[in-house]
Amino acid sequence: MFEIVFLGTSASAPSVRRGLAAQMVIYRQYRFLVDCGEGTQRQILRSGLGFKRLDRILLTHGHLDHILGLGGLMSTFMRWEVIERMEIYGGRPTLERVQDLLFKVVLRGAKPPMQLKFTEIKPGRVMQDQHFELSAFPVTHRGAGGCFGFLFREKSHRPFLDDRAEELGVPRGPERKQLVAGQNITLAEGRVIAPDDVLGPVEPGASLAIVGDAGRTDDLVEAVRDVDALVIEATYLTAEAEMAAQYGHLTATQAAQLAQQANVRRLILTHVSRRYHEKDILAEAQAIFPETVVARDFDRYRVQREQTVLVTPEEAIPLEAGEILTASGKEFDVGS
Repeated sequence: MFEIVFLGTSASAPSVRRGLAAQMVIYRQYRFLVDCGEGTQRQILRSGLGFKRLDRILLTHGHLDHILGLGGLMSTFMRWEVIERMEIYGGRPTLERVQDLLFKVVLRGAKPPMQLKFTEIKPGRVMQDQHFELSAFPVTHRGAGGCFGFLFREKSHRPFLDDRAEELGVPRGPERKQLVAGQNITLAEGRVIAPDDVLGPVEPGASLAIVGDAGRTDDLVEAVRDVDALVIEATYLTAEAEMAAQYGHLTATQAAQLAQQANVRRLILTHVSRRYHEKDILAEAQAIFPETVVARDFDRYRVQREQTVLVTPEEAIPLEAGEILTASGKEFDVGS
């Protein structure tokens, strides 16, 4: 199960109710900030997420409305000791622009407040552990070389059947861990229990695809096929399709057609232009793909296998103690 918190859902410039592009993906101990538009640090605070464990940032591309918030975020980290390490992922042109922003504008010769690592993304696997895999796929967008989308996918697993284990007399503790790891165990009376005795059928994990700005969809169908939730832009309505093509963006119709063609289970639209009413964007997309919603700032969705739901704060993954940014007692002079 993944949770995604929308921190900014406006296109190109902020509006009264929408900040610039940013969303946080939460999975087990991981937090991934996907894009960091201007004002993202304030949105993080308003959301209640705080900055703890915010050590991985994924950038879809290098346009300013998707990266400018990194300057403010770094400035804040220079004043408050929060994390020890940060890794920023992006295509080469994106990372070059980010490095100019951070080192030439913000830091200006000062030492970064944490160990800072830049990782160039190539199509394919970005990272994985025993539970999930994160991969990147190329996206086409005007004037943005090295543009990528991201696919979060849980690995398939066999659920542990607690009732069956109780029936067989398997004690709680390391024995159950051995069975989950695929090892036989021997009970005190000498009876051997095999993993197949207490593990259910293989279940595929949840999947979440995130696309930033995009100028076409035909090259995205296979990349997002069968995902449980697809997050993608819908900057224009079909009435202005020519303008959308000119600026390398999608209409709500194009996003919905992609979801339909790729057999997506839920479509979440973002990067909304101030020129339209949300209801008009939603109506255009739902006419083609009914399982569509338009994200608002601070919406939080839980993405499970074959089910994506909007959750209330009470239902969300709980924060750990000290998640909200707290003072360390030490400040750094960033200069002017």
